[in-house]
Amino acid sequence: MRTFSSNHGRPGSGIPRGAGIAALLAAAGLLVTAVPAQAVTAAAPQAPHADVIPGEDTATPALVDGLREAVDAKAAPADAAIGHLAAKESRYRIAEPKRDLAPLGTVRHGADETVRLQQKHHGVPVLGGQYVVRMERADGKRVVTGTSGKYFTGLKAETEPTVAKDVALKRAIGATARQLGGKLTKADAIRKEGEKSEKAQALSGSVGGLVVIPRGEGVLAYHVTVRGTNPATGEPVLQQVYVDAGSGYPVLQYSGIRTLTAPAKATAEATERTAGKAGKAADDPAAHPGTTGSGVRLNGAKVPLELFQDTARGEYVMTDYARMADSTKNTLSTWDASAVDVNDAAGTWPAGIKVFGSPAAEFGAAATDAGAVDAHWAAGQVYDYYKKHHGRNGLDGRGTSVNSLVGVTMFGGSYVNAFWDGQKMVYGSGDEEFRPLSADLDVVGHEMTHGVVENTANLVYAGQSGALNEAIADYFGNAIDITASGQSMDDPDAGLIGEDLCRTKAAGDCAFRNLNDGATTSKNFLGVTFGTDNGGVHLNSTIFSGALWDIRQDLGGELADKIAYKALSEYMTPLDGFTEGRNAVLAAAKDLKVTTKQLNVVKKSFSAHGIVPGWEDAIGVDSDQLLGKLNISGTGVQAGGGWYAVSQSNDDGSEPYSVWAGRADGKGSPKLISPNDGRYHVYPATDGKTVVWVAYGTTSLDILSRPLAGGPIKKLYTSYNDVSGLRVENGVVVFESYGFFGDRHVAYLRSGDTRPTFVDGGGWFDGTALPSIAKGKLAYAKLYLDGSEFKLGVEVMDLKTGGKKMTGQLGEPQGLGQTGINGTHVFWLTDEIMEDQGQMGVRRADLDGGNVVDINPEAKPKALIAFDLTVSDEAVTVSSQLPDTQYRNETLPKLWQLTTDGSRLERVSCNRGEQLSPAALTGKQVVWLDGSTGWTNLVTRSRPAGLCG
Repeated sequence: MRTFSSNHGRPGSGIPRGAGIAALLAAAGLLVTAVPAQAVTAAAPQAPHADVIPGEDTATPALVDGLREAVDAKAAPADAAIGHLAAKESRYRIAEPKRDLAPLGTVRHGADETVRLQQKHHGVPVLGGQYVVRMERADGKRVVTGTSGKYFTGLKAETEPTVAKDVALKRAIGATARQLGGKLTKADAIRKEGEKSEKAQALSGSVGGLVVIPRGEGVLAYHVTVRGTNPATGEPVLQQVYVDAGSGYPVLQYSGIRTLTAPAKATAEATERTAGKAGKAADDPAAHPGTTGSGVRLNGAKVPLELFQDTARGEYVMTDYARMADSTKNTLSTWDASAVDVNDAAGTWPAGIKVFGSPAAEFGAAATDAGAVDAHWAAGQVYDYYKKHHGRNGLDGRGTSVNSLVGVTMFGGSYVNAFWDGQKMVYGSGDEEFRPLSADLDVVGHEMTHGVVENTANLVYAGQSGALNEAIADYFGNAIDITASGQSMDDPDAGLIGEDLCRTKAAGDCAFRNLNDGATTSKNFLGVTFGTDNGGVHLNSTIFSGALWDIRQDLGGELADKIAYKALSEYMTPLDGFTEGRNAVLAAAKDLKVTTKQLNVVKKSFSAHGIVPGWEDAIGVDSDQLLGKLNISGTGVQAGGGWYAVSQSNDDGSEPYSVWAGRADGKGSPKLISPNDGRYHVYPATDGKTVVWVAYGTTSLDILSRPLAGGPIKKLYTSYNDVSGLRVENGVVVFESYGFFGDRHVAYLRSGDTRPTFVDGGGWFDGTALPSIAKGKLAYAKLYLDGSEFKLGVEVMDLKTGGKKMTGQLGEPQGLGQTGINGTHVFWLTDEIMEDQGQMGVRRADLDGGNVVDINPEAKPKALIAFDLTVSDEAVTVSSQLPDTQYRNETLPKLWQLTTDGSRLERVSCNRGEQLSPAALTGKQVVWLDGSTGWTNLVTRSRPAGLCG
């Protein structure tokens, strides 16, 4: 879903490097940068006039341009395109195009034909495997002018799953719960007040078909869509999860939510396709033809509105039959959703809503204030722009109905967001600072352009391809606004997105982004996890949109828009990153026969924003690397006794994860701990004597252990629920179990135990989470029923005696984060102030539960937005963001270290990029997963770096 919001997401763990494809696939859920194109096996010599750009990790070219090669003029376009690829096998290296390429669709524009083909591996679709063939027809002849896309030539994966669908569904829901996870909140109690039923689930999902993820020789996976509500925030959730069909491990996951700024949670796919029927008015439009009325926008301008006279309602309604009257006779309609919560609007059609109506054709103040006049007028402007300038009939090019829902709220309060969910636009109510989100044409243009992108290149909304998706939505949204208003491209405010939404602040202070600020280049690229802004889709979008905007300033709107639209609709494919996007724009410009001077303008614009070959070079760091290029997702790192334990895949991320352990001082070689048995070995922990971890099997999960000194692997326990959060000390293994209904329980296994002991008994009404262990004592967050009221607290259990002590609290916590324990104190993250930006306090108590103090209060100015914690005898290290109105490097997850009394707060490292999954050793030493070089690296520092200026 595409939305406009500024909420911070909780990061996952693990960070992969890679452009389009590598960013998304090299290590699911991790940091996204880019890799240079790799050398491929040389193809046969090309015709002198053909420009060929080799593909990455494939022998098939990424782009071939400058062709004039004849093909069958009488055949269907897809047949002609596939015939061309078959005839030129030496160039394309596609051995069986008739078998392995399925037509997705053909778009005709004048004499041009663009055929999109989906790659299949033994009949199974390949994620992002799409190839495009461009042709031209004239005088009864047809020629191929070029090709582009991604066809993966090295796939050898099996296509028969060994994991059952119900297991894949359960694993996907568990993976989503873990990513949302973190805090144990009072909201978790809501599910406990009902019975264990389908309605009690916080999350649910549906298993789609099998796909092949093109890593290495390929990974067969189930595509699972998980929906529900975030228990911590109440926001809608839509997660796209890909579960390895051979092992059951979730190898790739990202949010399907599209937002204007940082992602608010809103479902990205419709669960029902009602757009066509929803757009129909009560009466037959032929009997009651449309009429033109008017309304006043929130900026005070009076505008014409295409309406329909609904005699059944006795009103003029905001249903526009005029614009598609000569084609599909479908409509553009604007619906009153002011009584609808965003959870009921995201991906579904809310019951009981009506098209905005008025007794007279001139709509009054109520429609203005709701944002309905703006939404209806703007939808028509966007439709007209695409029809007039690009010959496109609606968002899908086929004249399907366009529906806008206006005024949605969250829990009856304000909702400052807007999104496209695959079937409609949804605009939030706004608040005291922002008008209704439909009140700026560039916002409406942005959201509707997401619909255009989805129906052309369908750029995957994660990592660089997601940033490219956002960049194009920004570019065309603003281009439409500029075109309609007549604003000069030289106006300093011309590049602002959302500036007309501002109620009190100046445009430049309130706008979501500025395409004309000249500040964002690839040097400012931020590699982040998919849990943060879906891998940087907004953080990094202006790198590309800024280049497009510069082109528009220098070449003028008409030509620049044609180039950008042609690149999107005829060249780009789902996994393209910035480099492929640059190549597409240059090729489209050449295809439009621009002059050499104009082509140089395009090149210089991309160069000015740093999008040049090799732009992805790594930057320096101040930490010591222990292991590099882990290519892992969400498995974390733990440490103890001078050793670390971490999972690792191979260089392209295609192999199941193995567990490795090594000395935290970097001496000696790391040891392979887990067996090479095809399973994913994850969530490792060590105390310097033993390594424990979880192995994902086809039906269950095994908790395994092995001595660091060597010896046999022992199976400690088999679970049919998801588990995580492993810790180990002197033979006692602690973990957290996730139930299918969202319940969480901490358990431990002593040496020789065949079954775990659940600290809360494993019952329905108590919940425990986020364990830590030290000196024979176990700490965890607890949700428990006190009389008729659910409460939250932190409990310390003496493993020797079984005695338990509940710590005191300084207030009434609404959420509790990770616990940490050492020989003298227990520490935890606490959330008591629900009206802030997500800050959490760092709290400490004696081991008997007394002497509770905040060593970093939640109410303190610039308190941390924390989501992880680890402690030693000398220091408390927190992975945290800083509160801010926008994402930037300074507000990405960084490691902050406090003395145990809170008297000093410093940054552990000044590295640029995300810093995740800290694990404390002795003193002030910490190991963590760092993305600053563009890869998931395991790094360490023995002391904090200071405040990082």
